[in-house]
Amino acid sequence: MKARVTVTLKNGVLDPQGTAIEGSLAALSFAGVNSVRQGKVFEIDLDTNDAEQARASLTAMCEKLLANTVIEDFEISL
Repeated sequence: MKARVTVTLKNGVLDPQGTAIEGSLAALSFAGVNSVRQGKVFEIDLDTNDAEQARASLTAMCEKLLANTVIEDFEISL
């Protein structure tokens, strides 16, 4: 089963990379960009067809390694 995990900073957490990207876009004349939040995406291929088991395993992966749950949120798509 293929899964995608998207990790983003929680609201209220400063995002210096997003701010740098926003500034670079403005310098490259891309108008109308109000804000940028940077994150990361993991594509994971699991050896299971059980969606409930996959979601539980992916949640554990996020909580232990893929995301810093103090400052980051994660979303799992199967």
